[in-house]
Amino acid sequence: MIIKPRVRGFMCVTTHPVGCEANVAQQIDYVKAQGAIPNGPKRVLVIGASTGYGLASRISAAFGAGASTLGIFFEKEGTEKKPGTAGWYNSAAFHKFAEAEGIYAKSINGDAFSDAIKEKTIAQIKADLGQVDLVVYSLASPRRQHPKTGEVFNSTLKPIGKDVTQRGVNTDKETIESFTLVAANEDEINNTVAVMGGEDWQMWIDALDEAGVLADGAKTTAYTYLGDKLTWDIYWHGTIGAAKKDLDKRVISIREKLARTGGDARVSVLKAVVTQASSAIPVMPLYLALLFKAMKADGSHEGCIEQVYGLFKNSLYGDAPIKDEEGRLRADGLEMRPEIQAAVEKMWDDVTTENLMATTDFAGYKREFLRLFGFEIDGVDYDADVDPVVEIRNMV
Repeated sequence: MIIKPRVRGFMCVTTHPVGCEANVAQQIDYVKAQGAIPNGPKRVLVIGASTGYGLASRISAAFGAGASTLGIFFEKEGTEKKPGTAGWYNSAAFHKFAEAEGIYAKSINGDAFSDAIKEKTIAQIKADLGQVDLVVYSLASPRRQHPKTGEVFNSTLKPIGKDVTQRGVNTDKETIESFTLVAANEDEINNTVAVMGGEDWQMWIDALDEAGVLADGAKTTAYTYLGDKLTWDIYWHGTIGAAKKDLDKRVISIREKLARTGGDARVSVLKAVVTQASSAIPVMPLYLALLFKAMKADGSHEGCIEQVYGLFKNSLYGDAPIKDEEGRLRADGLEMRPEIQAAVEKMWDDVTTENLMATTDFAGYKREFLRLFGFEIDGVDYDADVDPVVEIRNMV
């Protein structure tokens, strides 16, 4: 079929398998061009491995350190009538490129929150790898069924303590509009923490540890975003922030557990990028369009792969990790520079529907958004007939 982008709100409901493969190839080429990560990981489990920062972690480990990787994700394959999810095509491409270079890659498709997938993962590690020395936790999900109680939790994107009215961009109409988000109630806060907080990360590490599949000196990291005052009301001081603060709490006991065998656990702070998750947060498309403008102007713009490769090389496996007072690893320094934030704030106040394209890099935002789904990739013929059925070799 010939596949064109069809965007509805913050989702693109079509995906392009050839474009997704080309996107993965570009990320692999970037990592190879940067060179090997000294003393990098060798046997890696990536939980949430198919898109965004999780995919970038898998690519950085495999092609920056030659690591064997086992990836966990929840994706849909394509049929003759309908394309699969971008994460499916990304993972198929990753497997193809890893296999071509003799790098071990296997994947498990299923609900990472479930006990069954944890057990399946442990069995696979025992069979093929023995143990893992890095566990990356990079899940983004709107809902979670608790593996012990069966209760289903749904996350919400709301402020805490007060209703918030803020400017944003209507990405369909390309207009600047005000929107109001009503404050979350206690149940909504607790549900969001249950979905996006640190309990499942802790459950994974406990299960892996009890099964004896964590190597001595093993590391684990989960990803977070802090941002600055433009996004705080909706993000860090909102329901998502409550969940991310739960990561900060739980990492302490995870760190204590791993430290007994010379290991470590850290929350890693990454910069704002266009992902399927971030595009759903009302304030983020406008913030990202302005951030792109400011950071491209001084040559400091980075996407997922640049961020994660830098995190691995400089902090996770670097001699002088960049940490904050909370013990988090920080890779968001370029975004958080006062001059960048000041430039974003000034443009934020100045932007209107009429000057949106001139004041911001909304065109760049839109391009990055479509790239998530395999579109707007240089060198891909989007008028060509493509097969939406793509096999992932070595699925478990």
